[in-house]
Amino acid sequence: MACDKSTRAAWNSWLVFADESGRSLKPPRGRTWARKGQTPVLQVSYGDHGRVSIAALICVKPGERVRLIYRTITYHRRKGEKKGFAAADFADLLQAAHVQLDGPISLVWDSLPEHVSAHMRSWIAAHADWLLVYRLPPYAPDLNPAEGIWSSLRTALLNFAVRGIDELTALIKHRLKRMQYQPELLTGFVAQTGLMVSDPV
Repeated sequence: MACDKSTRAAWNSWLVFADESGRSLKPPRGRTWARKGQTPVLQVSYGDHGRVSIAALICVKPGERVRLIYRTITYHRRKGEKKGFAAADFADLLQAAHVQLDGPISLVWDSLPEHVSAHMRSWIAAHADWLLVYRLPPYAPDLNPAEGIWSSLRTALLNFAVRGIDELTALIKHRLKRMQYQPELLTGFVAQTGLMVSDPV
């Protein structure tokens, strides 16, 4: 790294990895136990009845436990309702993370259109006193610890059939909240990328 002022500021900041995903009412398929020849069946009713969008941050800093911060948006297919995260929603999430982490943030995320929009670039520039942004290379999920959230969440949702999109939202929030209290799991997401976090010298 170059030894300029912004880089030194970033060294003592939280390294925050961001990613987004979504779930519909169609449950993920998985394996379970059953008597031989008696395949268990979950009766579900799903279709084009909404979607839960999730934005999550994996927050890493030497000497601190790994944190998970997230937000959800539930889309019921109602007129005028948001379908997912816009630039303003990402800005609100990052502002909340800055308050919760109580320190500067070095943000690492991809080049999703909402991330590189004029609105988002302007907002980032206005908060350059505590926010630095780095972009992941294209098609590099293996470099983002936040990707581990989605595989873990998928496993946590196996064999659950919900009756509506709000019930799915509640189930997702419950599972994500449990992850927040499992620092060893979050640390595992970081370790899978090969990222080494050590105290500055």
